Amino acid sequence: MALNLLNLGFHPSTLVSPKPLKDRFVLGCSRVQQISFTESENSLIEALLGIQGRGRSSSPQQLNAVERAVQVLERLGGVPDPTNSNLIEGRWQLIFTTRPGTASPIQGTTFVLQKQTEPRQKLLTAISSGKGIKEAIEELISLKQNSGQEEPELEEGEWQMMWNSQTVTDSWIENAVNGLMGKQIIKDGRIKILVDILLGLKFSMTGNFVKTGSRLYDVTMDDAAIIGGPFGYPLQVKNKFILELLYSDEKLRVSRGYNNILFVHARTDALR
Repeated sequence: MALNLLNLGFHPSTLVSPKPLKDRFVLGCSRVQQISFTESENSLIEALLGIQGRGRSSSPQQLNAVERAVQVLERLGGVPDPTNSNLIEGRWQLIFTTRPGTASPIQGTTFVLQKQTEPRQKLLTAISSGKGIKEAIEELISLKQNSGQEEPELEEGEWQMMWNSQTVTDSWIENAVNGLMGKQIIKDGRIKILVDILLGLKFSMTGNFVKTGSRLYDVTMDDAAIIGGPFGYPLQVKNKFILELLYSDEKLRVSRGYNNILFVHARTDALR
């Protein structure tokens, strides 16, 4: 069993760009261990993906999805007597708590702990710590390739930029135009970059994308503006690049975009 859900106040339950270049990104993992979870455990893992800081950074939609998944697991009950089971032995990683600002065992606080993490979780944990990010990306891509699944598609939705391989510059507008900050909104063959600036002002840049090959898209961004409420101030900036999808599902995307920069995005809009 890989998950442990503890709700203090309840009984604890252990729950049973250019075209790719050869030297740009070499996959070093030829074999990745597949971790097996139950359907209910997977529902909780899916709900937790994209939540940062063990719960510090989460939307109401994400919290509701986690609460629903936790309730399902509580009803299932898991191992009847977890404190006397050898399944509780080992090292457990805290991945979520309803009170992320404290480690105190406060009445009613829910903790989600996990023994084994799946590759997407490993990547997000690496991003949080700033260590081993490219190695985690390699493992994720290798697992996807070895699974024999169909090639990834550019999923619609709102995608928050979680990490990129490029150091940001002193020019916020250059960072925004190149997608180094903010979120992407993809819908009906259109792509928008949206960045909160300050005092309610937003930078918006819209364009379109066309699939040109396996995992490759031509992206043209040519409609930029500073938005404040119902008003907009147009900007004369454009950007064209090839986007290469390295990994994509309904919750997480790894891609290569402008200037061969690696990007990791997590979906933040309404969960399916």
